Amino acid sequence: MPVLVKICGITRLEDALASVEAGADALGFNFFPASPRYVSPEVAGQIVSALPAGIRKVGVFVNPEPEAVARIRKTVGLDTVQLHGDEDPALFTGVDPLWRALRVDAAFRADAIPPWPVEAILLDGPAGVLYGGAGLPFDWAAARGIGCRIVIAGGLDAQNVAEAIRLAQPWGVDSCSRLESAPGIKDHGRIHAFVKAVRDAVHPT
Repeated sequence: MPVLVKICGITRLEDALASVEAGADALGFNFFPASPRYVSPEVAGQIVSALPAGIRKVGVFVNPEPEAVARIRKTVGLDTVQLHGDEDPALFTGVDPLWRALRVDAAFRADAIPPWPVEAILLDGPAGVLYGGAGLPFDWAAARGIGCRIVIAGGLDAQNVAEAIRLAQPWGVDSCSRLESAPGIKDHGRIHAFVKAVRDAVHPT
């Protein structure tokens, strides 16, 4: 079964195009101002306008007002909204598809996830005040048995993503900081290696 590949924290057109060339299915744009990978809606819109058809554009938000999400979604041309803070997805009516992120830490319980109206749950490693992008993996087996689509993130790279897929059996995988030479600056070689590792894990040669 195919696994969706998302490259997150895109801030530059050259990195977006390199991700597409490598075979990524989705690109993530971070609209949380405190993030080192923040990108303005105007710059994100310019990048999105240069992308080929068929690439999923995901906007990452942390505790936003629904009105702000609607405005940025329209300005940029986003396909998907990823809520990465403490939001109640039910407040974001009319936003579809919607992803809700959860941090997997000592308090995480898969059976306590609310029945949110979302396309997928994104499971991320602990990140402190950064709300993601810390490059810390979690126990991927914690993703097993969750009765909805799961995207796993947090510390994924070409060296460990095959094991993560084996243990978590996710619908999608998401990588950010492990594919960078500096925050917001992607290493194109790492992107290509990551996407190849995902494809090889799903369809071994």
